[in-house]
Amino acid sequence: MEFTINRAAFIKAMNNVNRAISSRTSMTILKGIKLVLDETGLILTGSNTDISIEILIPANDDEAKLQIMEPGAIVLPATFFSNIVKRLPGETFKLTNASGLQTKITSENAEFDINGQDANNYPHLPEVEVRNDLTLSADTLNEVIGQTVIAVSKQLSQPILTGVHFILASGNLTAVATDRHRLAQRSVAFDDSDVNADIIVPGTSLTQLQAMLDEVENVDVRVAENQVIFQLGENTTFYSRLLEGNYPDASRLIPTEKRTTLTINARDLLQTIERAALLSHEGRSNVIQFAITSEKSLISSNSPEVGRVEEQIFAAETAGDDLTISFNPDYMREALRSFGDEQIQIGFKTALDPFTLVPTNNETNFIQLITPVRTY
Repeated sequence: MEFTINRAAFIKAMNNVNRAISSRTSMTILKGIKLVLDETGLILTGSNTDISIEILIPANDDEAKLQIMEPGAIVLPATFFSNIVKRLPGETFKLTNASGLQTKITSENAEFDINGQDANNYPHLPEVEVRNDLTLSADTLNEVIGQTVIAVSKQLSQPILTGVHFILASGNLTAVATDRHRLAQRSVAFDDSDVNADIIVPGTSLTQLQAMLDEVENVDVRVAENQVIFQLGENTTFYSRLLEGNYPDASRLIPTEKRTTLTINARDLLQTIERAALLSHEGRSNVIQFAITSEKSLISSNSPEVGRVEEQIFAAETAGDDLTISFNPDYMREALRSFGDEQIQIGFKTALDPFTLVPTNNETNFIQLITPVRTY
């Protein structure tokens, strides 16, 4: 195996493949990055069994300037190899694996010899039978992931809740995530009404995928029995396993009655919450209180160990019953960030019932739900 390549182009591909590589895996070979060189180009592969990423650097890529001298394959230790390539002095580098598993990397006056592993021992990527296939805008998919993945559970004791539930039916995609303390749901329409699927994608997979979406315009989504494949452009394929089980019916958690509503700019309220959280985080309970009346609305936090903060907020509109409710500021901050600079309506039923946050225009079919904290 022997080739030369532009270092910047290689690093770009390598960084994305490294998203699927974990140093904590029990399979030593999966700590490495697989390189396969043939007449079509250079294929980089990384996997942690849950996520697999494969990227082709084509032989005719003008930016990569790949020159193929000798086809071949090798698995190199991902972290060590990445650190070497990132610190090489030249614009290009040469990789040579003449015989055995020892690989030589050269660039200008720098030369490294590192030991690899046999590529034949690397697990094969899953061969799947695609049951549903649709194309989404990368911007839309990025937005849907960002607005829902914040609500997945971090508790491995509830594995089904560590993923986002995607329901594709009748030309509509609905994404739902909940950790039983909060919920995020977003719906978008797509063109193909014949696509029907009900899958749960791990939140960790979606977070890694989201970081790669800025580089493409559209994403081809292919659903198989226990895998989902995201094709990013012509040369990047992202595989993720699916979570098995029945996701809870999230629609039952969303209240239909609102006795108190408050309309406000999400970013303005976020800034107030962040100021109050400075104090709540220093206390033991990490709770913020929201008092809403027809005259004024206040955000406050009281910590006997630290002190007290109180700030009046100026809503565009307040309607309904007076209400005082307590909540976790971290949940509220993440929910508010997902709306950006939009005008939102917060709807309350009682001080003990979950409350909802929705855009006032609701053109995005988007809802966030937060369960209050009982303080008595």
